[in-house]
Amino acid sequence: MRKVYTLGLLILLLSSPKEGRPEEIKLPTENLATLVAAALTNNPELKASESRWKMYSSKVKQASAWEDPMIMLKMQNMLTREPVVFNKDPQSAIVVGLSQQIPFWGKQVARKDVALHDAESYKWTFEERKLELARMVKESCYQIWAIDKGLAIIDNNLKILSDFVKISELKYSVGLGVQQDIFKAGLEKSKMIDMQITLRQQRKSLEANLNYLLYRPGNIPIGTIPDFTLPQITFSMEKLDETAIENRPQIKSLNSLIKKAEASRRLAQKEFYPDFNLSFEYMFRKAISNEMVVDPGYNMFSVGIAFNLPFQKAKRKAMQSESTFETAMVSEELVALKNTITYTINETLIQLDRRRKLVELYQKGIIPQAEQSFESALISYRVNKVDFMTLLDSRMNLFNYKRELYESQAEYMMKLAQLEAAIGTDINSLPTVQIKNTEITP
Repeated sequence: MRKVYTLGLLILLLSSPKEGRPEEIKLPTENLATLVAAALTNNPELKASESRWKMYSSKVKQASAWEDPMIMLKMQNMLTREPVVFNKDPQSAIVVGLSQQIPFWGKQVARKDVALHDAESYKWTFEERKLELARMVKESCYQIWAIDKGLAIIDNNLKILSDFVKISELKYSVGLGVQQDIFKAGLEKSKMIDMQITLRQQRKSLEANLNYLLYRPGNIPIGTIPDFTLPQITFSMEKLDETAIENRPQIKSLNSLIKKAEASRRLAQKEFYPDFNLSFEYMFRKAISNEMVVDPGYNMFSVGIAFNLPFQKAKRKAMQSESTFETAMVSEELVALKNTITYTINETLIQLDRRRKLVELYQKGIIPQAEQSFESALISYRVNKVDFMTLLDSRMNLFNYKRELYESQAEYMMKLAQLEAAIGTDINSLPTVQIKNTEITP
């Protein structure tokens, strides 16, 4: 009778305790916006992209500036036998000259446009990198959230399975159970521990990846990610596609490259015209008075202009062809990018709708039904109406459904982060987005 009484007490322990993180693990709650901001501030790859943009921006003034003027000093028509004497020959003089190269009209403007649009393309590449970095941080955070939820329900299930093992052993010892129940409960507990080890290792990997994105030591622990609501997107695919074309930095980068190619074509056309070189020389002379020559030694000057002869037509036609092919190449890349964006938005909306419906199905249908099934099995097991395997299966089904719920919620938010990266802006900044407060089961 004592054993039967003890058995009854243990069965009462089968009511599910509230799931949560283990008491010994107390991590601070992270702020997703703060983590994203830290990544955008500290990530070295992003800093390198920003420096590349500023480097090319510095080339704009270089491209629009004239070449430095040239100054010339020379001693002209000096006698070999008296190299430093200026009053022996009337052609001897000290000459000071100045020259300046002047490009043909419009070339400097075209060069400036080429450099300007090139720099703009790197600016938008930098902005695109920011979007990608924010997406990766969010995805890592939501994966950590799902793992923490999974670990919490595993901790709860391990306690219940431990009770199951004790109950199986006790029932077997009094002849009310079979040894197979003990083995089955122990096997499920071992499988649960194996899953726990795997999830903890996955969390460490995600922590290392997140710390890498934030550019900080990989062993810094990541706290718990707070619960969230699932926003229900009310934008149509067409509207989101228009938003992406308007806001996506990569599209703006390719548009800048098209403008650069057009400026290069204008520059190639200008190369068929010569550049000029203006020069001015001033000659300092000495007076000469001897038996053969009398020269007062007046100073003299000369002004000249020189220009190149653009005879290398093949070279300049090749420059034109280069700019033409560059325009065609970037234009096709832009078309391909827009096509990819349209596909990504369409596919992401489909996945979001699927995940949202799964979450609602789990929360309003499957999980409540699984809980009722488990409670019914528990009651029936107490009065020996069902066997132990039925009770164990009902509990494991409830565990699996809850895990799938958390995974679906995390996947929904990850798809949302991908959608934000695809359209080039935060979804919360769009005025027509409605937030549906989808309940998150703790």
